[in-house]
Amino acid sequence: MTTGVVRRRRMGVEERREQLIAVAQELFSQRPPAEVSIDDIATAAGISRPLVYHYFPGKHSLYDEVVRRAADELTGRFAEPREGPLGARLLRVMGRFFDFVADHGPGFEALLRGSSTLGSECATATIDEVRRSAYDHMLAHLGVTAPGPRVTLAVRSWIHLAEMAALAWLANRDIPRAELELQLVHDFMALVTVSAAYDEECAALAREIAAHEPSVACADHTAVAPAPVPAPVPAVSSPATA
Repeated sequence: MTTGVVRRRRMGVEERREQLIAVAQELFSQRPPAEVSIDDIATAAGISRPLVYHYFPGKHSLYDEVVRRAADELTGRFAEPREGPLGARLLRVMGRFFDFVADHGPGFEALLRGSSTLGSECATATIDEVRRSAYDHMLAHLGVTAPGPRVTLAVRSWIHLAEMAALAWLANRDIPRAELELQLVHDFMALVTVSAAYDEECAALAREIAAHEPSVACADHTAVAPAPVPAPVPAVSSPATA
């Protein structure tokens, strides 16, 4: 005869830690991390508040671990073989990036708007590592190992633009996602093209891109060709040296 009492299976230490990380990641993806309490995490995990503290000293340490896991996942989405036109490669990367943004929602927003939401220097350092990884992947796509200041500025500006575009999309979603992904690819091409007017390294990159970039197809099957490379701007002497 059964008593009707359901006995909970006892979890091992690592299994319980993984459960708490998964629960916290789910809650942080639904609400800003600052609004998620240890009690919320304990309730969702089906355990007591003191037991959460047995595995993690506090919400900060749990948040740091969640950020680390999310950062590793996001970094992996930047990886793309250097094969075929640059535009097509970047479009695939943007697709995976926005998949991540859509899945993590408020947690992604809180992280980019200020990792110090929970006062965590570790989380801030982690997102900086993600940005460095994105930067390194972009240089690899461009075939550049020792970038000059204009190339560095173009790549870092584009990474920041992609972050801001993702935040704007999360807030309103008034631009179709596929169009925004494509626009960001074109934005990078535009940054390199404009910089080409001031820097020979950027001009060489722009010519290389244009030579191998037939066009990037839009979601509606239209296509946009890369912009023509402008002629370099002649040097202008300052009044002091004229």
